[in-house]
Amino acid sequence: MISTASATAITAGTGDYHGQVIIHSGEAVAWYKPTEQWLSIDDFWQHWADSRGGITWGRNKDYPPYDQVKEQDTFLVELDGGTCLMEFWHSRWRRANDVRRWDDSFNDYSACPHVFD
Repeated sequence: MISTASATAITAGTGDYHGQVIIHSGEAVAWYKPTEQWLSIDDFWQHWADSRGGITWGRNKDYPPYDQVKEQDTFLVELDGGTCLMEFWHSRWRRANDVRRWDDSFNDYSACPHVFD
C-alpha cells in the first residue's frame, strides 16, 4: 500500500503528466498540473474536487442514498484502512481514478484497494 504524505509544493522536479505518482522521501505524491505542484494524494484529490465545486457528498463510511446521487458526484468513502475518492459514473460508484485514469498507483493508495471488498 502507498503511504500518505501531507507535503505540498515539494521540490522533486516537474511531473510528466497530471496525476503522475512518485515516491518522494518515502511518501506518495501526485503531480497536480493546474498548479504545477507535487501534492499528497489527499491534497491532490481535494484540489481536483475543489476545481469542480468540491466533494459533492463529503466524507463518510456510508454511501449516499442512491436515488439522490447524480452523474459525476464525488464522495470520499471511509474504511478501516483509510479513504478513497469515489465518483458516480454510469449509474454506479467507481474509484475516481478508474474514471479519470490518473496514475495506477492511486488504486493502491489508502482504502482504494478495498472499496469493493
